Amino acid sequence: MAVTSPVARRLTAQLLAGPPARDPVAVAERLLAVQAQDPRGARLAVRARSTGLSAADVDRALTEDRSLLITWLNRGTLHLVRREDYPWLHALTAPRLLTACLRRLAQEGVTPGEADRGVAILERSLADEGPLTREQLAARLSGAGVRIEGQALVHLRMLAAVRGLTVRGPMVGRGHADALARDWLGEPAPVDRDRALAELARRYLAGHGPAGDRDLAKWAGLPLRDARAGLEAIAGELRERPDGLVDLAGRRRAAPLPPPRLLGAFDPLLLGWASRESIVGPHERRLVGGGLFHPFALVDGRAAARWRLRGGEVAIEPFGGLRREDAAALEADAADVVRFLG
Repeated sequence: MAVTSPVARRLTAQLLAGPPARDPVAVAERLLAVQAQDPRGARLAVRARSTGLSAADVDRALTEDRSLLITWLNRGTLHLVRREDYPWLHALTAPRLLTACLRRLAQEGVTPGEADRGVAILERSLADEGPLTREQLAARLSGAGVRIEGQALVHLRMLAAVRGLTVRGPMVGRGHADALARDWLGEPAPVDRDRALAELARRYLAGHGPAGDRDLAKWAGLPLRDARAGLEAIAGELRERPDGLVDLAGRRRAAPLPPPRLLGAFDPLLLGWASRESIVGPHERRLVGGGLFHPFALVDGRAAARWRLRGGEVAIEPFGGLRREDAAALEADAADVVRFLG
């Protein structure tokens, strides 16, 4: 029996093929964590996997419903997650980020003692005043004589988040305010690490299967032994494929390839596995470089163009010739990008 292409199944798992998600929370539930250091990119990841929503719906989930939040997780970058997934995902992945965070602060001229003092000021300010924007936090720190120049401010905020003290909660205007985690989310329940690793493996495969242990380890930013422990814990729920990858047993068949679609910067489709060659093919250098993952067009399950937003209009730059119907579909999707962003 022929083995269904991993790409077709992954596109279905990613909500890019088949039925779309009903709301931003459903997207985060399926993908578990959406890279979000590019705010527009995170919102466009929701758009591509849903229908009829807008960026304002994501902001509402962050601000009014508190059903979503953004914080530093996994590979050491900001991720959009559901509030109920934050405690256990933070417990698994954030501790490994601490050393790197302190090293970056030292490179910015912030000593360990000053870093501790800065985090204490952040915590006290948020406890006394509620959520505060980047500019407000900078003012509190500089007013207390804590260094914020260069990248010091962002890494002080990261240190507070890695220690579990803060998250990015409500939108304030066009800015994203930090909030005290215990005030914004309540006190977290204790996390059993073994159960959390099992849930990590289960949920990763739900949004990224089929995959292998190295895919999971890279995506989560965890050692290979942890990825294997999580997969072994749910071995009875898995199906091993002839190509050596595993997936959750009993999943529906892969949906047909999706119509041409525009995906944003840092889209999860480029970040979910150890290799992205099956999606980008020979175009990786045009899509990935200098720590950036550029917006791109997906046609027949492959990257077919870059795109950018200029003056409120989408400019599409194909890698080669596009069929007339594909070009027309991308233009229609470009109009939806503009609508979505408002």
